[in-house]
Amino acid sequence: MLLLGIDLGTSSIKASVVDGATGNLIATAQYPDTENTISSPQSGWAEQDPEMWWDCVQKAILRCHKVGNYNPKDIQSIGISYQMHGLVMVDRNLSVLRPSIIWCDSRAVETGNKAFESIGSERCLAHLLNSPGNFTASKLAWVKANEPKTYGSVYKIMLPGDFISMKMTGEITTSNSSLSEGIFWDFKTNSVSEDVMKYFGFPANILPEIRPVFSNHGILRSSIADTLGLSSTTTVTYKAGDQPNNALSLNVLEPGEVAATAGTSGVIYSVSDQVGFDPKSRVNTFAHVNHQMNGETRLGTLLCINGTGILNRWMRDNVAIGSTYEEMNNMASGVVAGANGLKILPFGNGAERVLENKFIGSTIHSINFNVHSNAHIIRAAQEGIAFSLKYGMDIMAENGTMPSVIRAGKANMFLSKVFSQSLVNVTGVCVELYDTDGSKGAALGAGIGKEYFSEPKEAFNKMQKIGIIEPNLTDQESYQEIYQNWKEVLLNQIDQH
Repeated sequence: MLLLGIDLGTSSIKASVVDGATGNLIATAQYPDTENTISSPQSGWAEQDPEMWWDCVQKAILRCHKVGNYNPKDIQSIGISYQMHGLVMVDRNLSVLRPSIIWCDSRAVETGNKAFESIGSERCLAHLLNSPGNFTASKLAWVKANEPKTYGSVYKIMLPGDFISMKMTGEITTSNSSLSEGIFWDFKTNSVSEDVMKYFGFPANILPEIRPVFSNHGILRSSIADTLGLSSTTTVTYKAGDQPNNALSLNVLEPGEVAATAGTSGVIYSVSDQVGFDPKSRVNTFAHVNHQMNGETRLGTLLCINGTGILNRWMRDNVAIGSTYEEMNNMASGVVAGANGLKILPFGNGAERVLENKFIGSTIHSINFNVHSNAHIIRAAQEGIAFSLKYGMDIMAENGTMPSVIRAGKANMFLSKVFSQSLVNVTGVCVELYDTDGSKGAALGAGIGKEYFSEPKEAFNKMQKIGIIEPNLTDQESYQEIYQNWKEVLLNQIDQH
């Protein structure tokens, strides 16, 4: 059976075709070649056009077909991974009403804070496992308060992956995992949160129909099947946010297993069978893809740093102009650890939950015009990303998550030896690397949803580790000192905000 996976990222869309029987990647393609832009009409805002996503999805799929080594009509199931926490709104004609307010948008922070206070912190944490914060429900409340005409035209609201599935099938569905990432889900009642819906004044029918993560989310419309060269019997059988899906792609499904990714944002994601939460919602707990699949509790605790790959891209576009990422990594490798005292805070991509939803901006500290070069700046940026993840992992440790090993795909920032070794040295935790990514994981998720595999773990029987990064014991002590100096700068910046 051939399986199609779609990874709806912030920068681009990737599609992959996988042979379910062998687990082999048959074809993969990305669109566009350059990175999609994020619109920021006001400071702290971040928006993208959902129709732009859909156009890119179609073009990525058609690029896969051009490889020519499979029959597109043999694809039986589609899985969709998507950027989390975004808000898409459509009217009764299924037309998009406004640009999507995406994950790194900060406008609804205060809206969520007021909800946290009004509903009550203890009740929110016990039932939602999070503050409403800057998540999808709060973004919808912001639209209701500030764009009442648009809100009045809403038929359904969706997460980004639900929208792509709707474009393919004409059906609008969601799952408990998706609703939990939007802070619509009550983990005590195992249903949509009455507290959130009542407080914000949302009607129940504004949400899509709820189905299991791994299930039939609709059959391709015949016109779409024709456009994409697919069979009209092809079914969407899996949808999940990019971080739960990244964990799935790395076979991180059981308690104690931990996944990481470092694309536009950087994430550490730990699976637990215990219902818990961070009292300050600096790290967040959501329903994992296999939560209650067999009646078992499977929750994912997510640490997110917004300014990860986007900082590295900014460095490429504005500091190492004309250089490739590989060339940048080589430049950084030629500089000693600590970048001769140069420090960079990577928090320039919206409010950071790990900083209690403060937006402190990205800053460069202790630059010396007689010492520091572009290579120092690049290294300091990559170390700053690693140190920000260490800062968040210390918070996770306060809440009982102390991994002995982290699994990651060999992609994005993990292609950099400077970043990877800095992360491992400063945390003391090994990183195992695998040849997989979100689109391949989504394809295998489609196979699980189609019941091609008898259980989720069967989909990953042939997954192979391609490398391991271990702490350099001689460097660990110096990295701790470098990190503490960096952390002191961070704490001073937090105090100023």
